[in-house]
Amino acid sequence: MQIPDPLRALVAQPSAAALLFDVDGTLAPIVDRPEGAEVPEATRAELRRLAGRYGLVACISGRPGSDAARVVGVPDLTYVGEHGLELAPGAEAWVKAIAAFADAAPWPAERKRLTVSFHWRESADEEAARRALEGVAAAAAEAGLVPRWGRKVLEVRPPVDADKGSAVGELLQRSGLRRALYAGDDATDLDAFRALDGLPCGVRVAVVSAEAPAALREAADLTVAGPAQLLELLRSL
Repeated sequence: MQIPDPLRALVAQPSAAALLFDVDGTLAPIVDRPEGAEVPEATRAELRRLAGRYGLVACISGRPGSDAARVVGVPDLTYVGEHGLELAPGAEAWVKAIAAFADAAPWPAERKRLTVSFHWRESADEEAARRALEGVAAAAAEAGLVPRWGRKVLEVRPPVDADKGSAVGELLQRSGLRRALYAGDDATDLDAFRALDGLPCGVRVAVVSAEAPAALREAADLTVAGPAQLLELLRSL
């Protein structure tokens, strides 16, 4: 694959650059059940190669970091989970409140330590499911929590100033790197895109689909049509 122009500054000096990725829908194809997600072996091979070439290769996921590491299957990478909340000390104070909300919610919950997610991808009537979850979102707000909508998922999280953008900023500060690529497929990845503003070289890659928000495509420097096409881009780095 020919190197796209936005990537040339990264490829020219890889040891001075960071590659940052969302996991589900970006590196791993979307599946009906989150526990069934898996990064293809061909993509894993490229990530291993890139980890030895670039200054930092990291995954920033809505999953807990340990689960993101399981899905990606490349231990050499850096993993930050729960949309950056794992790097936010204030999030720990909300663990019990998140668990209590999950206990009381009238919908099956994907439980995590710092967030809880409600999926409706397998619902027979997705419109009715979305309407039902609007009530869950309203209850979360009343409880002092923050509801966020994604690709057929409602996430409820603590009212803590942390997101994928703050995670990107923290990782770049720790590493001292000023060139970076971030690839993602959903609304939460827009925060990570914004975190690249002001860098001498910041490349935003949107992994687009029928479910991806239009704002993601509009904010991107490059677009790819799904994880398989992202793999082709990785091969050019």
